[in-house]
Amino acid sequence: MGTAAMLRAAGVGVGDEVVVPAFGNVEVAEAVTLAGALPVFADIDPVTYCLDPDAVEAAVTSRTAAVVVVHRFGRRAAIGRLHALGQRHGLLVLEQGESEAPYDEIAQRRQRAAYLDARLKGVRTPDGGDGHTYQQYVVRVPGNGRPDRDAFARALRAKGVECRVPVKTPVHRLPEFRRYVSLPETELAADETLALPVDAALTKREMHRIVSACNALGGLLQPAF
Repeated sequence: MGTAAMLRAAGVGVGDEVVVPAFGNVEVAEAVTLAGALPVFADIDPVTYCLDPDAVEAAVTSRTAAVVVVHRFGRRAAIGRLHALGQRHGLLVLEQGESEAPYDEIAQRRQRAAYLDARLKGVRTPDGGDGHTYQQYVVRVPGNGRPDRDAFARALRAKGVECRVPVKTPVHRLPEFRRYVSLPETELAADETLALPVDAALTKREMHRIVSACNALGGLLQPAF
């Protein structure tokens, strides 16, 4: 059953608000709209890239009926705190996650992530806590936000390293969902994050190329004062 159907089945509809993340997944906001409710965007935790429970609490109003939590990049949201919040306010809490990979594939991704963690310089590596399965290996590129991150990505691709910007535009900045809300962690993450390869199929030579290319560029990016 899809998110819109689950919301409707729970009685969520016209006049209700549903708290959702703006970092990625426009489909979540679309599902809320399809159910007849209004998506309300809350900020993310800068470590997990999932909804921040404190931000969700701040977004709750008398019209809030539900929260849709999205587990991101192989990290889980603080689901215990979010369910407790739901119980306090009488809210439906729905979870969306990424499809689970086989254990041996996760183990290989973790091995490659550990290799990158130990060797990358000039970028901020992901926090591997809380059972990270590394669906994506997402780093932060320091410097002056989006221009430096985009230049960094172009330079990596020129060196044969496949990389991608995980969230190009937060949902609250898209024309159909434009909301004038303050989501500083969401916007900073959208400007700084870059997903590097961490597939189980990567060879040692390919891993070395990723590290060499990143480290050659990382020292050039310093924040402007």
